[in-house]
Amino acid sequence: MLRGLRVWETELPSFDPAKAPAEPLPLFRQWLREAAEAGVPEPHTMTLATADAAGDPSVRTLMLHDADEHGWHFATHRGSRKGRELAGRPRAALGFYWPAVGRQVRIRGTVTAAGPEESAADLHRRSTGALAAALVGRQSEVLGSVEELARASEAAWERAEREPEAPVPSWTLYVLRAEEVEFFQGDARRRHVRLNYRYVQGCWEQELLWP
Repeated sequence: MLRGLRVWETELPSFDPAKAPAEPLPLFRQWLREAAEAGVPEPHTMTLATADAAGDPSVRTLMLHDADEHGWHFATHRGSRKGRELAGRPRAALGFYWPAVGRQVRIRGTVTAAGPEESAADLHRRSTGALAAALVGRQSEVLGSVEELARASEAAWERAEREPEAPVPSWTLYVLRAEEVEFFQGDARRRHVRLNYRYVQGCWEQELLWP
């Protein structure tokens, strides 16, 4: 089956790294917008890789909340697996893949936790469903049954609709400050373009990588 699967069956955009901006954030924003315009479902989803104290990695998919001069923003409960791993080892990597345009972006750097007020503001800007899920809490803990989840979820939805500003103290906004950002533009003939930004002594440097 795997040998019969195909990728990039549409014409891919071109990418001239010589015209790339001096810093990665404007290019990331451009690529994210172009992925959305190309019809990529949920282009703001990303993979987040963390590691525990022993160095064993974990990876999962979650939503990007923002990307600005401070870094790439995401959120979770402090007590979740990713929250615990970031507390012990505050470094992470992000990955975005947009198949409709044959592009991916890889980001690596240090992670800091925002304060309670900023974290609460992040949560309460989101949907009722997001608040309800946060109110359920207990992320990554062992679940006794699906019925237990259904009861907790129903109660959380009722509270989220009744109290749209309901506090969730464990909800934490995290910001990854990039040290390295790689932009990958796929090519049907496998002559992929890889432009890598590295933050060195307060400045961004660019380099091309072999595909």
